[in-house]
Amino acid sequence: MEVERAKKDDDLNSADGGGGSAEEVSVERIFEESADAPPPWQNQLTFRAMIVSFILSILFTFVVMKLNLTTGIIPSLNISAGLLSFFFVKTWTKILNKAGILKQPFTRQENTVIQTCVVASSGIAFSGGFGSYLFGMSEVVAKQSPEANTPLNIKNPHLGWMIGFLFTVSFLGLFSVVPLRKIMIVDFKLTYPSGTATAHLINSFHTPQGAKLAKKQVRALGKFFSFSFLWGFFQWFFTSGDGCGFANFPTFGLEAYENKFYFDFSATYVGVGMICPYLINVSLLVGSILSWGVMWPLIGAQKGNWYSADLSSTSLHGLQGYKVFIAIAMILGDGLYNFIKVLGRTIVGLYKQFKNRDALPVNDRSPSNTVTISYDDKRRTELFLKDRIPSWIAVTGYVVMAIVSIVTVPHIFPQLRWYHILTMYIIAPVLAFCNAYGCGLTDWSLASTYGKLAIFTIGAWAGSANGGVLAGLAACGVMMNIVSTASDLMQDFKTGYMTLASPRSMFLSQAIGTAMGCVISPCVFWLFYKAFPDFGQTGTAYPAPYALVYRNMSILGVEGFSALPQHCLMICYIFFAAAVFVNGARDAVGPNWSRFIPLPMAMAIPFYIGGYFTIDMCVGSLILFVWRKLNRPKADAYSSAVASGLICGEGIWTLPSSVLALAGVKPPICMKFLSGATNVKVDSFLNPS
Repeated sequence: MEVERAKKDDDLNSADGGGGSAEEVSVERIFEESADAPPPWQNQLTFRAMIVSFILSILFTFVVMKLNLTTGIIPSLNISAGLLSFFFVKTWTKILNKAGILKQPFTRQENTVIQTCVVASSGIAFSGGFGSYLFGMSEVVAKQSPEANTPLNIKNPHLGWMIGFLFTVSFLGLFSVVPLRKIMIVDFKLTYPSGTATAHLINSFHTPQGAKLAKKQVRALGKFFSFSFLWGFFQWFFTSGDGCGFANFPTFGLEAYENKFYFDFSATYVGVGMICPYLINVSLLVGSILSWGVMWPLIGAQKGNWYSADLSSTSLHGLQGYKVFIAIAMILGDGLYNFIKVLGRTIVGLYKQFKNRDALPVNDRSPSNTVTISYDDKRRTELFLKDRIPSWIAVTGYVVMAIVSIVTVPHIFPQLRWYHILTMYIIAPVLAFCNAYGCGLTDWSLASTYGKLAIFTIGAWAGSANGGVLAGLAACGVMMNIVSTASDLMQDFKTGYMTLASPRSMFLSQAIGTAMGCVISPCVFWLFYKAFPDFGQTGTAYPAPYALVYRNMSILGVEGFSALPQHCLMICYIFFAAAVFVNGARDAVGPNWSRFIPLPMAMAIPFYIGGYFTIDMCVGSLILFVWRKLNRPKADAYSSAVASGLICGEGIWTLPSSVLALAGVKPPICMKFLSGATNVKVDSFLNPS
């Protein structure tokens, strides 16, 4: 997503480094006193862990895919994955224990393995580009863009090549950073706030008090999961035609509805709003008001002057062009600023690390010269270095996968030459390291930014005559998968470090999860693609908005600004500069004041899509705000579980709704909302007497 994996403020603020400071209560002493010794790494990868991981991977892939294909805002689901994995396996072991056949108790290491596998698998639904670069290659999206609409720049989705492509490019990121795990986690002691927060959560689950709270959280998740699922089922009955159902309720009046301002009764986005920080939700609302409330009506008034009045509503030479390209300008401005900022922090951080050392450790056998302070640090470091992953395995794996990819990918995308891929794989380990290191400092993955760089560089290198648009999109996929899986793996290593999970079990769990995702995600996407005839078209239930955005980025990189309508380029320059300026202002004023300044990346999302989902998300924020005012401890304990239930319930409803659509079963009722004057005309037409 473009506001990548939005985290809860509390998760990030409460996450300590887990490795450099003395802790008031020694977590590892508590587990040692309870005789909870870590099992061997082979016993952490249990059969039940893989079964539970597979089931949860399907569930979370449906959730991520739905979010990906509607607005592109995907919250962090690590807590939900950890909570549900705890519930499933705890129930499993409880039943076996009562039957007297329990062979192995459920440990926090196994919990970590499952969470890692599920997040790795469902993450392919994002990095696989099903809502962005991959679907942007299709004829459906190409028809919405007048430029480069040729067979050379079009490749329609097909299950076979999608699975093959993901298998050839998704594993390189894992091998690229494995040799650096000790440097990142033990020597540099990078924070990785999300990985640390997830570790604290899993550790707490496996204490007596934490287990009781986890059961209550799972109960709350189950209640709201059921409500959300049944609510989605109920709404389905009223959606037999276009513009029907509760999702089209004109909450603020018909004129506001025409400008995409209404509450669409989506439990999913109410839940997302509860998980995302207040600032992101407010930024989305400000962006929707600025665009749909101010800019688009003003630019629309110039119809016939700035652009032809005869153009269709989807033409990029008309108002649609302003919506798409101004959003792209803000996304690129924000991405460039954050890329330079994170890269700068990476360089400064590395300089400080090198300055305090005679030499950089280069392999797992090099002794750690960092003085450990706490017992927990000593215990965690000892076990983290115990099960080493030999560097030669990582290097060999990377080289073998690179060769396979260089040979295979040009057969899938002839526009992407072997030397394009070789060039990317030569520089990819450096970019993967930068992304993993920057993510450890800031918790901000720049995977989509690196993907956009690949779009512009490789697309321009290939050239318009050689299918540069498709080559740029395919290159985006290659690069995004490498840098995304690299940062995800290092986050998981941090979680494993703090839960005493073996690096070998973590690596294998990530690899198994990635393999699952390479099959599950394309199958889930294929179900959506086949079930809904209007899939991917603007204004439908699943518009896949970023597919058109990414395709037009590739067109810009290859063919320049010929697709832009009049004055659009000047406005794009203004918004690009504004995105850079606002980000600079946020950093300049400090954290106390920056929380009142909107995020440009979040503001850009509703520019093209509309503001309806921002209303839902702000309702979620309002619910959480009021809940915290009334009972903050309870809200902090249960809000994530409630939000996860709302997201997962309606998200999983898409499976039966897709099956019903494939079977040709249509809802029986169309509920529409009309103005009084239109209603009189309809009545007079139906009852002419």
